Amino acid sequence: MKLRKAWLLVLLLALTQLLAAASAGDAHEDTSDTENATEEEEEEEEEDDDDLEVKEENGVWVLNDGNFDNFVADKDTVLLEFYAPWCGHCKQFAPEYEKIASTLKDNDPPIAVAKIDATSASMLASKFDVSGYPTIKILKKGQAVDYDGSRTQEEIVAKVREVSQPDWTPPPEVTLSLTKDNFDDVVNNADIILVEFYAPWCGHCKKLAPEYEKAAKELSKRSPPIPLAKVDATEQTDLAKRFDVSGYPTLKIFRKGRPFDYNGPREKYGIVDYMIEQSGPPSKEILTLKQVQEFLKDGDDVVIIGLFQGDGDPAYLQYQDAANNLREDYKFHHTFSPEIAKFLKVSLGKLVLTHPEKFQSKYEPRFHVMDVQGSTEASAIKDYVVKHALPLVGHRKTSNDAKRYSKRPLVVVYYSVDFSFDYRAATQFWRNKVLEVAKDFPEYTFAIADEEDYATEVKDLGLSESGEDVNAAILDESGKKFAMEPEEFDSDTLREFVTAFKKGKLKPVIKSQPVPKNNKGPVKVVVGKTFDAIVMDPKKDVLIEFYAPWCGHCKQLEPIYTSLGKKYKGQKDLVIAKMDATANDITNDQYKVEGFPTIYFAPSGDKKNPIKFEGGNRDLEHLSKFIDEHATKRSRTKEEL
Repeated sequence: MKLRKAWLLVLLLALTQLLAAASAGDAHEDTSDTENATEEEEEEEEEDDDDLEVKEENGVWVLNDGNFDNFVADKDTVLLEFYAPWCGHCKQFAPEYEKIASTLKDNDPPIAVAKIDATSASMLASKFDVSGYPTIKILKKGQAVDYDGSRTQEEIVAKVREVSQPDWTPPPEVTLSLTKDNFDDVVNNADIILVEFYAPWCGHCKKLAPEYEKAAKELSKRSPPIPLAKVDATEQTDLAKRFDVSGYPTLKIFRKGRPFDYNGPREKYGIVDYMIEQSGPPSKEILTLKQVQEFLKDGDDVVIIGLFQGDGDPAYLQYQDAANNLREDYKFHHTFSPEIAKFLKVSLGKLVLTHPEKFQSKYEPRFHVMDVQGSTEASAIKDYVVKHALPLVGHRKTSNDAKRYSKRPLVVVYYSVDFSFDYRAATQFWRNKVLEVAKDFPEYTFAIADEEDYATEVKDLGLSESGEDVNAAILDESGKKFAMEPEEFDSDTLREFVTAFKKGKLKPVIKSQPVPKNNKGPVKVVVGKTFDAIVMDPKKDVLIEFYAPWCGHCKQLEPIYTSLGKKYKGQKDLVIAKMDATANDITNDQYKVEGFPTIYFAPSGDKKNPIKFEGGNRDLEHLSKFIDEHATKRSRTKEEL
């Protein structure tokens, strides 16, 4: 009995020890977890502290998104360099920048010099509109001052010291601010002036503003200066309406008050170069007969020559005005030479259009001649030039395509086009075949095109593997494309092809991705082959987004657009759809896409008049409002009930 009690005591003691050990273990584990969590928090705090800590490298302070505000808060002047670690110019500039830091550290009072890795400090790079490396700015009482001088110690130090003076104030804007009170006086008296119509809230306008001001400074130094001006179109609504301003920014060139569209770049040097070119005469004077003969023998483009009595001739002034309207599309020439007039077999007071010898043919006149008088409208001269600028069968190039060959229907014959001496005969052989057909279809535009220049277009037409040396296609007014069946090319086959098109017997070639097998998601996928069936369905309202896979704005819109699809998924008579416009043809020309994303509402029963989404934010609220405003009663029924 005593022995049994003793064993029981031993067992109880062992059990007690096991329970105590387990309890201690749990306590250890809890402590370990707590310690790990604490360590992680401390590491995060250390990382945050690292971001806030301002380090110094060779006398230059290193700033980032986290420590910038605290560092500059109590400083009157700070020199900033935005750099990229991989930038060669930045690496070359680094030793010079360190010398600048050393010099300004000894200034009285010392001036801080800092650098920012713009590739990692994205918030600061965006805030200060950094678009190239290195970008240097001087911060004066928190306001950024652009530095545009050379990257030398002497110039940068001098500029920083100038800005650091207590009485320094930013120089006044060179860009003129115009209102209805001073607009006409300024613009009408300027030989040439560039005017920007902007909106204060417009992001593109904000991006343009510093470049525009830099260009204004540069152009103000010229002799004579070329002024740049701006108009707040949201305040000066009468001016905006007068000049048909419908988007921001809108830029127009004025010559003695006459407006012309600005089609140039939107950064400093591009604006400067473009305006210098625009400030020159729109037409160049021809002094010798030899120049005209060279144009005809070796030229590659239409020859436009105005023949006048002198530079005071009223007809010449009208001609100059017309030339200004078309100066980006054509090269204009003028002469006061009776000898040249005699060679061209016209009298002075005429406008002559002709083509280089290689583009002339027996089926068209050698010269097109127009009487030009002081009373002749510049618009009439412009229309005449555009009408006769193309030969019967011209050479379509990627450089002139958009401007010269925009008229449809366009019949294009693709082959190896080469007008150099060795290949001219072969090129003309095929062109002559096209001429025989073109003369009988004056309502169409005909052109030859090099198959390598238009390799993508030829591929989209399904002709890249045709096995033929010469291929043909027709591009019509609605954007449809028709390919000639591959066969041995001659005038008869081309004539049959064009005749079949004229009679409406051809089927268009449609570039299209494969039709999706499963298309039951909240956003219906449209491809070239299904565009008519889905978007042009007369019984349904359709919201269609045209996007590009590489487009950043499209990627941002994607989750919002999916939410929009889910919101309206229950409405049978409304379709939310999207289409990759880079991989599929849009088979109706009413749906024009000039940028990404482009969104249209195609109402049921009126598909030829789609409504473009413009102006509003591309968020769920505004897109929903757009749908509700334009949806037919059929689509609104469920919501109203």
